[in-house]
Amino acid sequence: MNYPKTFQELIECFEQFPGVGPKTAERYAFYAIKENKITEIENLIKTLSDSLNLIHECSICGMITDQDICDICSDESRSNQLMLVEDCKSIIAYEKTKAFKGRYHILKSLISPTNGIGPEDIGLEKVIDRIRKNNITEVIIAFPANLEGELTSLYIKKVLSKENVKVYQIGYGLPVEASIEYADEITLIKSLESKKEM
Repeated sequence: MNYPKTFQELIECFEQFPGVGPKTAERYAFYAIKENKITEIENLIKTLSDSLNLIHECSICGMITDQDICDICSDESRSNQLMLVEDCKSIIAYEKTKAFKGRYHILKSLISPTNGIGPEDIGLEKVIDRIRKNNITEVIIAFPANLEGELTSLYIKKVLSKENVKVYQIGYGLPVEASIEYADEITLIKSLESKKEM
């Protein structure tokens, strides 16, 4: 005997989430339909709907926010350092360390020839515009220690050599291919402390 069609569709919805396999999706589906969980599920639906309607990218740095400009870009006490990162999770990881007091910028993508992503696809023109308009004195490149991260770093260094700005790359206490979001705070602090000029 198979599950009812609607219930099977619910399982399949949960399976679409990263890291959720068939058995976990099945548990989530059973949890969702329990009568005593109706309020929790309704709250989840409302919160998810609000998130889809209100959360978007900051118009300056690309961080997720529910305002036009995120809290970090709105903070006038931030220094004139600009850290280039791959994604929002990298920003959160560095913010948790409280070791970096500058600003951030999320690139559209990292250069990846195998995926057809070239230098023109990473959105570097917006970074250059910020450097010129906001008197940025120092750029810190904080990409993963993999091929895409290295290719992108080298390209950015070449382009920014024409700008009046120092370019640094974080020191790596991270294993090759490791993601910044999974690094512990001490490793991230050390990566900032051991940054090197490119």
